[in-house]
Amino acid sequence: RQVTPAMSAWELFSLSDQWVSVRQVIRVYSEDNSSRAVEVPSDITARDICQLFVLKNHCIDDHSWTLFEHLTHLGIERTIEDHESVLEVQSNWGMDSDSRLYFRKNYAKYEFFKKPLDFFPENMVSISSEANGLMNHSQLIQTFLNSSTCPEIHGFLHSKEQGRKSWKKFYFVLRRSGLYFSNKGTSKEPRHLQFAAEFCDSDVYTLLSARKTHGAPTDYGFCVKPSKSSSARDLKLLCADDEQTRTCWITAMRLFKFGMQLYQNFIQPHQKQKSSPMRSISENSLVAMDFSGQRSRVIENPSEALSVAVEEGLSWRRKSCHRLSHGNCSPSQSSLSNIAIHMAQPWFHSKLSRDEAHKLITQHGLIDGVFLLRDSQSNPKTFVLSLCHTQRIRHFQILPVEDDGELFYSLDDGNTRFSDLLQLVEFYQLNRGVLPCKLKHHCARTTL
Repeated sequence: RQVTPAMSAWELFSLSDQWVSVRQVIRVYSEDNSSRAVEVPSDITARDICQLFVLKNHCIDDHSWTLFEHLTHLGIERTIEDHESVLEVQSNWGMDSDSRLYFRKNYAKYEFFKKPLDFFPENMVSISSEANGLMNHSQLIQTFLNSSTCPEIHGFLHSKEQGRKSWKKFYFVLRRSGLYFSNKGTSKEPRHLQFAAEFCDSDVYTLLSARKTHGAPTDYGFCVKPSKSSSARDLKLLCADDEQTRTCWITAMRLFKFGMQLYQNFIQPHQKQKSSPMRSISENSLVAMDFSGQRSRVIENPSEALSVAVEEGLSWRRKSCHRLSHGNCSPSQSSLSNIAIHMAQPWFHSKLSRDEAHKLITQHGLIDGVFLLRDSQSNPKTFVLSLCHTQRIRHFQILPVEDDGELFYSLDDGNTRFSDLLQLVEFYQLNRGVLPCKLKHHCARTTL
């Protein structure tokens, strides 16, 4: 409604009151607990918030930025789906709860659309007879998105009984109608299945410290919480025996609740990218250039292009060394330069413990290739590469190797040597080498 000179004071007051009612201030946190308050319209979605902070922080938008709902008083958190209303999520928080919105990366958010068989083990999934048994990647996802087919997730989970501290193991079955458990072994007969939870008005959360807070038998806890409740008494607490099992249950619950909307969330940014003329540049249109002479020229010989690229890299390192040492670069000064290089990289986390590294990688999503580098806690002269593969986090020691007064770094006892950690990371981003997979997604803490 437009403001006009003929409006009365009461009309102006009513209009300003309406404007205030459709805009609110929310506070968003990052991993380092820095925060920023922003004024937003009432219909803003999680994707809108992520886009806003990507622009404000000059981040690269690789479609993995995610908004998390963190309920501190319950010790749980979940991914807020891209289409969900942020203010509607906040409206369900209790008045006295220390609940927060977190902005960080989650590389695994839509990974199940790309590699569904990694998320749904064959022994946990049953498909209706119409699906004709074995399926490929795309058919498996279609069974979840198609309301006429009946996929089913089943397996053993630990469940905490209401009002008790003890956990019991039951055989659970997840269907479109809800979550059930069997009171007679692995029987799926209707008379043996008891209703446990539904997802129309509920959400699935990860337990942040299942053993410590809830006395769970493992750390792979999750729960189903009614959307309108903020009481611990209303949580349906569950616990899996390993990370892959927990991921399977949580992913299936997200798919059953949101269905095709999740797929739309997944493809939407890719559709925008295709339609944007600014992003339609093909890699084939890029050419190697030589700027060393008075006039620039295109390098057509591939071998020459490679040697020029190598020389540019070495020149950059020599310049870094020169700036640091203000003169000739001795081996010890070269080592200092190398330290300065990796300390400035977003994938390097200096004084990070093994447990903290595990937590940070888990927060970024347990998919192949998520990694970080850190100082070794047991040996101050070495470094550690922490890498996720098959939803497990492994740690590889990077050893210093000295040869003719020069210091190198190696992951394979000196067989493959690198002048600094930056060169090491760049190599393993292109080559698997002795690692189980290539380095793909680095973990970085964002400051708001």
